[in-house]
Amino acid sequence: MIALADRINDVLPQTQCTRCGFPDCKAYAQAIALDNAPINQCPPGGLVGIDVLSKITGRPALPLNPDNGTEGPMTVAVIDEAWCIGCTLCLKVCPTDAILGSNKVMHTVIEAACTGCDLCLPVCPVDCIEMVPISDERTGWSAWSPELAQQARKRYEARQLRLIHEPAQEDKEVPSKQAMIAAALAKAKARQKS
Repeated sequence: MIALADRINDVLPQTQCTRCGFPDCKAYAQAIALDNAPINQCPPGGLVGIDVLSKITGRPALPLNPDNGTEGPMTVAVIDEAWCIGCTLCLKVCPTDAILGSNKVMHTVIEAACTGCDLCLPVCPVDCIEMVPISDERTGWSAWSPELAQQARKRYEARQLRLIHEPAQEDKEVPSKQAMIAAALAKAKARQKS
């Protein structure tokens, strides 16, 4: 028999958006299984997701907690490549490696791999990323399917393995990265004025 946390994780949307207050869907599933988190903290799963979690856990279905966000359409990130400065900050936070690019080179998004997590938005120093709805009026599980969740989960797990095996270069990059971002911001501001 599959452990309760695994059963819960299997029905989460796997957007890895952290809106639930946990670092990923698996951590949220574990917290629910241990009775350390309510079942109504997943905006991408929406009301249907809460109902599914209610059936698995035997807990009553509650409205989505507004502190965690609102249920909405499925979105994907779109980068305005003319404004992208190639800072790579979005690459570092994308949970499914859906963003391609390198230092000082414009970035782009692999739409089929983007979970719409929004994690790239706050780190972009030039606000060149926009979340675009792609599911019409459909929200929650009506917009997101178990197949998409499984694909996102595989990409997230592959990224986690890659990060474990990737040499840690963060400490060496910080001073030069900060200087590069400051210079790029100054350049972007100068472009806006002209």
